[in-house]
Amino acid sequence: MLLPTQRKNIFLCSMNFSRDISYVFCIFLIVFIKDANAQLSDTIKTDRPQKGEGLYSFFLRHELSISEDLDSFFKLNEGKFGADSCLLAHHEYVIPCKSVMLYEPLYGKEREKYTLDSDEMKGSVFYLVSGHGGPDPGAIGKFVDGDLHEDEYAYDITLRLAKRLTENGAKVHMIIKDKDDGIRDERILQYDNHETCGDEKIPLDQVARLKQRTQKVNDLYKLDTEAYRRCVILHLDSRSKKKRIDVFFYHYKESKNGQKLAHALQAVFDSKYSEHQPSRGYSGTVSERNLFVLREMTPVCVFAELGNIQNYGDQKRFVIYENRQALANWMYEGLRDDFFRSKKK
Repeated sequence: MLLPTQRKNIFLCSMNFSRDISYVFCIFLIVFIKDANAQLSDTIKTDRPQKGEGLYSFFLRHELSISEDLDSFFKLNEGKFGADSCLLAHHEYVIPCKSVMLYEPLYGKEREKYTLDSDEMKGSVFYLVSGHGGPDPGAIGKFVDGDLHEDEYAYDITLRLAKRLTENGAKVHMIIKDKDDGIRDERILQYDNHETCGDEKIPLDQVARLKQRTQKVNDLYKLDTEAYRRCVILHLDSRSKKKRIDVFFYHYKESKNGQKLAHALQAVFDSKYSEHQPSRGYSGTVSERNLFVLREMTPVCVFAELGNIQNYGDQKRFVIYENRQALANWMYEGLRDDFFRSKKK
């Protein structure tokens, strides 16, 4: 932060440009974009001050705000200022990027407004499907604090993944939605049956349920035009309490790109386990499955099982929200790697 005396010197320096202007406030517009696919330019903008131009008029010309952008401007251009922090005509000054804000109410009140961090995933579309939902809670694990419902944890991790993708310029369709929950940091995620498939009620019958979400993905796929379109399905497995398992992946046997996507995800998890738990190792696998959703989905699709909801060791992967975020982050990195690979073709 600038000291009060520094701000005073800056103001006095700028007074040389125009004695008729005692103080100029620039309007800093924060745009909440409901379409969470707006992109940031990857070009760094620089400019030199015009003849006789002081700091405040420079800010005015570049639509910068003294209250919002002054500190970052000085950090970006350290060492480029004259006496009393005046601008120097022979220097190029980096212009602080305007923050593009996104809006997605599904993420919850505390997270519905967030910053677009990059456009590295520009040109990608993801159809994210969290397992079960509505009248079907999926598997239920017994934990010391209460019951763990598969659909609630799969949904929370899927939301976190969606946010990471949209923060970096991807277009995301949440296929299963719960307008009440949002991203939650509690250990025990309260069960409800409010989830919908798009805006439609989820049927109890399993076949009808799978057909509904598959059709929803395929309908959206027809409307999208991006070259890179991928479907990601997230579930929690249910096995013996003694069986601890690492995250593993399925793809449809006829899908070569699905296989590549699954291996890209697996490679990230293997790398992260080597970094964070080198003594434990990673045993997550990639295999073919003839599951209905993998077979009938139009886009390239991968199915991820995130752990055993019955095993105490795996349960800590779910009840600690930082671990849920880590799962989403690592999934994001794998999807990003696959996207970059596809662009090199």
